[in-house]
Amino acid sequence: MVGTNDIESANKFYDIVLGTLNLTKAYEDTKCIGYAKDTALEEIEFYITKPANKETASFGNGNQISFYADNKIKVDKFHEVALKAGGKDEGLPGLRPQNGNVYYAYIRDLDGNKICAYTNL
Repeated sequence: MVGTNDIESANKFYDIVLGTLNLTKAYEDTKCIGYAKDTALEEIEFYITKPANKETASFGNGNQISFYADNKIKVDKFHEVALKAGGKDEGLPGLRPQNGNVYYAYIRDLDGNKICAYTNL
């Protein structure tokens, strides 16, 4: 779960970005939106929400949400789509470490939350 200060903008952003990873909106009310795999909509994996304490949402320094992708193509698409939807680059797609066997891409969402997609090669 990540907090947002603009649920409508976050909704549009995550609908597009998480669609690249086969996650779709499965729950929505006025305070939060839940996403699940296309094949298991009853199993919410990720929420965006307005903070319950009604304070301003903020990102955690050193915090990161990571999503597993089926392949490199989906990791690349996640990064590309996120940037086009207004996210910020936090690390281009590539191997980490350079001689490793895990392929990552990092972005910041509209509220500054660090989000990663990765796959094992």
